[in-house]
Amino acid sequence: MAKAIQPSKLFVASCMALLVTSLSFGIRAGILGDLGKQFDLSASQLGIIASTAFWGFPLAVVIGGFVVDIIGMKRLLLAAFVLHLAGILLTIFATGFSTLFVSTLFIGMANGTVEAACNPLVATIYPNNKTTKLNHFHLWFPGGIVVGALVVFFLSGMGLNYKVQMATMIIPTLLYGYLFLKLDFPVTERVASGISNAQMYRSIGSPLFIVIFVLMFGTAITELFTGQWIEVLLKNVTENAILILAMTAGVQTLGRAFAGPIVHRMSPTGVLLISAVLSAVGLYMLAHVSGNMVFLAAFIFGMGVTYFWPCMIGFVSENIPESGALGMNLVGGAGMFAVSIYTIFMGGFYDSILAKQLPAGASLDAYRTAAAGTEEAAAFAKAQAVAGPEILNVTLVIPVVLIFAFTGLYFYMRNRKKPDIAIA
Repeated sequence: MAKAIQPSKLFVASCMALLVTSLSFGIRAGILGDLGKQFDLSASQLGIIASTAFWGFPLAVVIGGFVVDIIGMKRLLLAAFVLHLAGILLTIFATGFSTLFVSTLFIGMANGTVEAACNPLVATIYPNNKTTKLNHFHLWFPGGIVVGALVVFFLSGMGLNYKVQMATMIIPTLLYGYLFLKLDFPVTERVASGISNAQMYRSIGSPLFIVIFVLMFGTAITELFTGQWIEVLLKNVTENAILILAMTAGVQTLGRAFAGPIVHRMSPTGVLLISAVLSAVGLYMLAHVSGNMVFLAAFIFGMGVTYFWPCMIGFVSENIPESGALGMNLVGGAGMFAVSIYTIFMGGFYDSILAKQLPAGASLDAYRTAAAGTEEAAAFAKAQAVAGPEILNVTLVIPVVLIFAFTGLYFYMRNRKKPDIAIA
């Protein structure tokens, strides 16, 4: 069986699955407005639909972490394929809020299942180059967001509706499903190494794992919350907010493609420390500069968040290998869950800042929906220009705290003997 394992083909199929995951984020973000018009949905209903993917993801990734060693990575990825295909088709043939809610839930769970299986798969088939290959794998997430945004932009410009845009995901979905169905899979690294369940559970209760688990809250929020909200936060600061998002995702894609020399030269903890510094500098600049300097700020911020997610997952796999797939997936699930909670909290905070900038007793909804060119619309735009940078200033606290945390972790890891697990 071992001779039948084809790491390169498994890796390509994993990247294709992650591409579908990221396309779902980019395309769904671009078609939400069209869905609202098509089915007469309120902003509240659209918010519920959009947020469903974010809690469906951690739900699936955590459950997958518990069962992947039992049922195997192949069955888990075939389940992801079924969920992706069902979610796409339900969106295309949606009849209203309920079907859109279920379709987004399916896609969110599919996305989490891909992470739950592919992270341990990549670590298993590349045991001596885990962090670098995880960076190569995860470059398909920002890369797919760029592709998804471009798909929406060009197809919308051609007058093609959301059904056609969603349908573009069917081909890569069928492709990765076919590849995974035909390929043989190894057992997970933990199973191959003979690590018992008791050892696994002890490892996820270790101080080092708990520290990484908590730090993942900060790295995920810094990367995903800011990226998700960048257009909202800066659209009244610059006319090209969507290009800032594209630039950030593009920088992440290129940075992860060339991760090997950087990770090998500096170690994952060194990379994480520098990432925190660049993220803090980039966020500060985004909140305080204007004009073309915003693009420089976006470039610096993009470099900062490039290695957060894959290096955090890689750190767990390399330094707490007894935790196995469960450890990687608990950390990934923690990050996405933190983003969902922080997004809800900051959404309310954003509205409160807007309210303070408007006349006393003003209706926020009335100003938000005011016709262009009116005094109310101008006042609301001015309030947004204040609220966006203020949210970034508050979020800036997180990477600043990460700088101190990763500094301590860097010096701790220099004096810690790295565990060694041989693959049978």
